[in-house]
Amino acid sequence: MDRVKKEGDKVSTNRPIYHFSKRVFDIITSSLALVGLSPVFLVIAILIKRQDGGSPFYAQTRVGKNGKLFKIYKFRSMISNADKVLKQNPDLYRKYVDNGFKLPAEEDPRITKLGRFLRKTSLDEMPQFYNVLKGEMSMVGPRPIIQDELAEYGNRVDKLLSVKPGAFGLWQASGRSNVTYPERCDVELEYVDNASAMYDLKIFFKTIISIIKKDGAF
Repeated sequence: MDRVKKEGDKVSTNRPIYHFSKRVFDIITSSLALVGLSPVFLVIAILIKRQDGGSPFYAQTRVGKNGKLFKIYKFRSMISNADKVLKQNPDLYRKYVDNGFKLPAEEDPRITKLGRFLRKTSLDEMPQFYNVLKGEMSMVGPRPIIQDELAEYGNRVDKLLSVKPGAFGLWQASGRSNVTYPERCDVELEYVDNASAMYDLKIFFKTIISIIKKDGAF
């Protein structure tokens, strides 16, 4: 199945002008980013490849708009068998879940030395501009989550899935990993309730500032 079950009332997104302009913005900004940052992409890919010979990229299944599943792309910041290592350690996996499906970099044995730098600077997220260009994500929206995280939203999950997930978002602009569940749910849904062209631009630039300041990055 390529869709996940959703709960709650359907959220109306019938704003064609807003959605058209948002898609145009997504195409232009993601295209410029992919072309303009291509030298950085190449350098990072070479460094990761030289590190252990594995693929420079990491793909993980995330939940998109209307529950459609897609592969999100990142620069690999972990060892090649990271998912297997995590699930083989029950204590580590429980801490991962309890900590909002994240582990502090300094406590995570899966993260490489280069990976810590990529995460701290958010450079590992850059391949997501490709997801934006494909239309699976938007430049601004709630961060894409894994299926296990859907339970955190309870009967509000349908509202979350009524919009495309974003490369940039209110959760990132609000401190990222410093904001954990259940507060994160309120932050992400605040965006859904207030989404507009001006609000998107505000969050876009606030997220850039947050990335530069490295707020909540690990």
